[in-house]
Amino acid sequence: MRSARRSTIRLRLTLWYASAFFVAGAVLIGLLYLLLQQSLDHSPGDAMVNMVQRFLSERGLRSRTPVIDGLLGAITQQAEQQRQDTLQSMFWWSMVSLGATGVAACGVGWLLAGRALRPLQDITATARRVADHSLHERIGMAGPRDEIKDLADTFDAMLERLDRAFDGQRRFVANASHELRTPLAINRTLLEVALDDPEMPDSMRQLGATLLQVNSRHEHLIDGLLVLASSEQRLEHVAPVELAEVVAHSVRVAESAAIGASIAMGTEVAAVSVSGDAALLERIVQNLVDNAIRYNTRGGWVRVTLARVGGWARLSVENTGLLVAPSEVNSLFEPFRRLARPDRTAEHSQLAGTRGSGLGLSIVRSVTHAHGGDVRAAARPDGGLHVAVHLPLAHPSPHNSQTPPPSR
Repeated sequence: MRSARRSTIRLRLTLWYASAFFVAGAVLIGLLYLLLQQSLDHSPGDAMVNMVQRFLSERGLRSRTPVIDGLLGAITQQAEQQRQDTLQSMFWWSMVSLGATGVAACGVGWLLAGRALRPLQDITATARRVADHSLHERIGMAGPRDEIKDLADTFDAMLERLDRAFDGQRRFVANASHELRTPLAINRTLLEVALDDPEMPDSMRQLGATLLQVNSRHEHLIDGLLVLASSEQRLEHVAPVELAEVVAHSVRVAESAAIGASIAMGTEVAAVSVSGDAALLERIVQNLVDNAIRYNTRGGWVRVTLARVGGWARLSVENTGLLVAPSEVNSLFEPFRRLARPDRTAEHSQLAGTRGSGLGLSIVRSVTHAHGGDVRAAARPDGGLHVAVHLPLAHPSPHNSQTPPPSR
């Protein structure tokens, strides 16, 4: 578990500043101590003894009596004691002063580091707002031309290029949606009108039905590509979504296909609300349920579960089916990757007309990541898959708001 306390740049700068101050102060105290030690006489009693001897000589007292020797010894000892007391007092008062000013230096360093790093905090706040909402916002930092100003200008230039790139991608998706879907819609209409002609020969009717299936597959493929492209962009429409209603609706839509393939559907849904695009969230459920039916075996089952786990909504879709090698599971999330098995249920169910394009799980992963979630899959020992999607709740409790998605 990641500790809530972390070493910030501000704290490290403060510690570096305080450490430099303490080192410089200690060096200064050492130099002053040596200077004072050299300034004070190493034998402070000698001068006093010489002065007493001169005083006695001037008065004709050449010999030193025990009293005089005792006096000179006491004077010498007192002078040496005063020298040691002076050095010791200077040392301890210097250390106390260094500690007091060091604490003050830490406070000053903390304030100065905060002031110096305030532009970086503004850059971080802008980056978070851009990541969560819109690329149109800029930092626009004013001030002297220094390293932080260069960083802010570089970040603004990067946002400008990203904004243009995403705008171009959105225009391409919108244009492609119209240019690609319109001809296929016209083809479908012409084929349906032709098939309604009662005088059409059986051979032509069979050919028309085949072409209609091919056209439907192309529509499904293009729709999947457009959804995949749009889901990899930032979400434009975010609102609270009752995921339980989305799951219930998607299961109802897939029931007819499940009945046609003799597959039992089971659901266990709890009331869960998430924030996101309702259409894209519905696409997650639809793709998972459709894949669970398409790659199942006749007489199998599909189980859909929706529950609240910590600060996350967990959507699980589990199904029976053919054995899947664990090494193939991760590759199923890549575009145009699917299990090429000739005996899958899709060939015998109502999904046969919309044969898988290999984009189902790719769309699931892309849409899930766009909503700040996580998706994981695992092969069942008896065959089939277990896919779990975790999405952040719309209103998580405070102690669960930053927890990672739970493991399977």
